[in-house]
Amino acid sequence: MTRPFSSYIVTPKELHDELRKNIPTESPKIIPVSAEWYLPNDGRDGRQEFLKLRIPGARFFDLDTIKDPVSPYPHMVPTTSVFTEAMKDLGISRDDTVVVFDSPTLGIFSAPRAAWTFKVFGHPKVHLLNNFKQWVDEGYPTESGPEKPISKTEYPAFEPNHGMISSFEEIKSIAQSNANGKKIQIIDARPNGRWRGKDPEPRPGLSSGHAPKSISLPFTSLIDPMTRRLKPTEELKEVILSSGIDPSSDVEKRLMCGTGVTAVVLDVALEQAGIGGNRKVYDGSWTEWAQRVDESSGLIVKA
Repeated sequence: MTRPFSSYIVTPKELHDELRKNIPTESPKIIPVSAEWYLPNDGRDGRQEFLKLRIPGARFFDLDTIKDPVSPYPHMVPTTSVFTEAMKDLGISRDDTVVVFDSPTLGIFSAPRAAWTFKVFGHPKVHLLNNFKQWVDEGYPTESGPEKPISKTEYPAFEPNHGMISSFEEIKSIAQSNANGKKIQIIDARPNGRWRGKDPEPRPGLSSGHAPKSISLPFTSLIDPMTRRLKPTEELKEVILSSGIDPSSDVEKRLMCGTGVTAVVLDVALEQAGIGGNRKVYDGSWTEWAQRVDESSGLIVKA
């Protein structure tokens, strides 16, 4: 099967046109995958919202279960066994094309993290829908209610690509000016009020603030407030450069947020805008950082 989409970002029309060619009993196929997820203080539940409205035949990628089962932090990259078993349960084969989408209200939020997880495990054909809100607004088919039974598939076990993942130790080293000669920028996707330490974190008891040397680039600044779509390339580039991010390829980027979810919105935006430099997502992000350091160490800055 040839690659059906010309770019990582897919429009509703492109997805709809390709889904019409799908033969449900044949493989490989195109599978829409919902990664609908909400912050702890939101009140909504991703799976319950998925059951209310979704693309027909979509599978649900649960960020709260497809993760490292023993880590104390919320959304760490899953183990090989967890990811592999999840793919089997979702009826996804290695040669299927997956198109990941978000909720119709948030537009672009948690889907990039799920798509990135597919890529961490080397799934060959992964795309991001931009976006489900537009899919609904333009009248493309939807369904609701209980999911139809899914036939389990075989899915080979692959180790995660650790070259895509940053750690607490690396971020701490960068924050303490010990980057081993590398030029590295830490970029934080949380709202600026949380980055500055003025607004509370959505997780009770967790200090707000930011890591030393980090740059504030709220992921919401990369999303059109009306359509909830990722902004056009030139607008993305303007927002990114105005935040102080170096576009050159010799400056590496380390991306963080609250739990490693919206950091991947930054990853997508940097790629779309043509910003250079090796990128890694700090998996534990602020939830890990704020539990392992404190203000007295100088590693939580409020300003």
